Amino acid sequence: MCIPTAANPPHAPKSSCSSASPFHTAPTKLSTLSDDEAHKQADNTSEDAASEDGTAAAASIQHDSKITPLEGVKYLYSLALLLFSIVLVISLIFSEATKLSRDVSPYLALFVMFFTLLWLAVMEGQQAALVGLAPVVDHLVYRDSHPVAYKNTQLVYLGNNMDRYLTGRQLMVVLSVFVINLCGSPLPGTADAYFGLPDAMQQLFLGSGLAMILMTAMLGQLTTQVNASHCMIDFINNYLALFTLYFALGIEFSGVMHCAYLIQYGVALVSGEEIKSNEEPRTWVQSIFFWFRVLLSLTVLSFSLAVTLVALFQGKTTMWPNVPTWASLLSFVFLLILVGMLEAMQISFYACAKMKKDERATSFFGKKTGELISKKNNLPAFMIGRQLMVVSCFFILARVTTLDVEVGRGENIFGVSDAFQSFLNLGLHAALLMTIMGAVVWKLAASAFPKVFFNAPFTYVLLWIGLCLEWTGICSGAWLLARILKRVMKLQYDEVYVGTPEKPVLSKDYLDEVAASRDALEEATRRLEEGRVVSLEEEKAKKGSRNDEVDDVPNDA
Repeated sequence: MCIPTAANPPHAPKSSCSSASPFHTAPTKLSTLSDDEAHKQADNTSEDAASEDGTAAAASIQHDSKITPLEGVKYLYSLALLLFSIVLVISLIFSEATKLSRDVSPYLALFVMFFTLLWLAVMEGQQAALVGLAPVVDHLVYRDSHPVAYKNTQLVYLGNNMDRYLTGRQLMVVLSVFVINLCGSPLPGTADAYFGLPDAMQQLFLGSGLAMILMTAMLGQLTTQVNASHCMIDFINNYLALFTLYFALGIEFSGVMHCAYLIQYGVALVSGEEIKSNEEPRTWVQSIFFWFRVLLSLTVLSFSLAVTLVALFQGKTTMWPNVPTWASLLSFVFLLILVGMLEAMQISFYACAKMKKDERATSFFGKKTGELISKKNNLPAFMIGRQLMVVSCFFILARVTTLDVEVGRGENIFGVSDAFQSFLNLGLHAALLMTIMGAVVWKLAASAFPKVFFNAPFTYVLLWIGLCLEWTGICSGAWLLARILKRVMKLQYDEVYVGTPEKPVLSKDYLDEVAASRDALEEATRRLEEGRVVSLEEEKAKKGSRNDEVDDVPNDA
């Protein structure tokens, strides 16, 4: 049983005392404070709360930067590309040149696309917030001012819910991108009929999908990631974020992604690291249900992988012409690993964001990574460059894995029915495959061992590549959109509410709990010492009694 202490207060995320998961509330040194120091800390906390405006100004100086002329040019041409892409996509929809607008209604397609973009933006920002807030010392600080955010954190830090959330959310992201493409991607041969654009521009924006990539990345991902990387508490203080959390947990409960846990166990076995659960051991009923879902998910994943590999070897995918089979296969494996690394880096950076510098950096490359990522706006800047790399990788993976089998000619994969082949041609099996092997497995590994990924050499290399891609400015409009959104939503930096890892803001309730825990510990220690003294005195008394008895024995000699 866990006894509440300074390192494990009653209000902290409920978990096993021995667990070392990165999602636990970080231990503190408050147990070493005296009562006077504790009350002094409480007074300082009250003073910090009173000077919130000064804290906000200091945080703004730390994170915000003035727009230079070069950045202004990047903002303008990036926003111009974004607006042009939005106009193209909306024109396609109302020309009924997309699948959903043609089959159902242009108005429904437009509504579904923008609603899905909004929900996708919440998913992306929420992940940054929930992972980044885990090491916060005292979550009670924002319980009254941000009640919905407090509900989010208390639910996701309960047991192993963080891993469950990351698993379910990743499939939600992939499906959201699928729905957005269904609403806005042009049907084959329709672009020429509705736009008098030069061939090169058609291929660039419509043929390659750049218009959809820019719109999805900037509106549905990057803008909220930039804000949520430093304004975590304010960002999740809404019921749409709470609903998203429940929805992700529900998807994970369905079991379609459960084979990722099996792979996670394998990674832990190979690395020699122990994955410590935050929950009690499963009952036999829970174990049966868990492994049944693992088996079901593994069957689906194996079938999806078999279909993809057979299609690659038979040349039945949408891969570019004249690309050898071996090159397609190597591209498939390499891109899955690259996407996995990028996904793991995101989790690792957010998980280590609130850690002390000497705690997160334990190697040469870890120190270099920490120095680079700690510079002004480099974290959100990397997220922009990273998103470009991820989107590009997924685009190529889609070309590599999407089936190109004409139904009705007897060339179906594994001889399946025409109806099932039509279903496979949609690419949902490839989406599931990429979600599990290219994202979820890596994220689960990073959530268990964030410092391992933070200190890896490839992390430092990919960090530089991401920053260089962001410097090109193709998605720099996300910075300006983030600034506008921050003002509209009145987002505050997290330092205003919880302080910094070195100087955390602590609530009076937290300090009272620490003092009570310390008093209880001191009382238990005192009683233990008294018990030992009593035992020693009794032992001495017994020895003295035995000596007296020996002296009283008559000497027959």
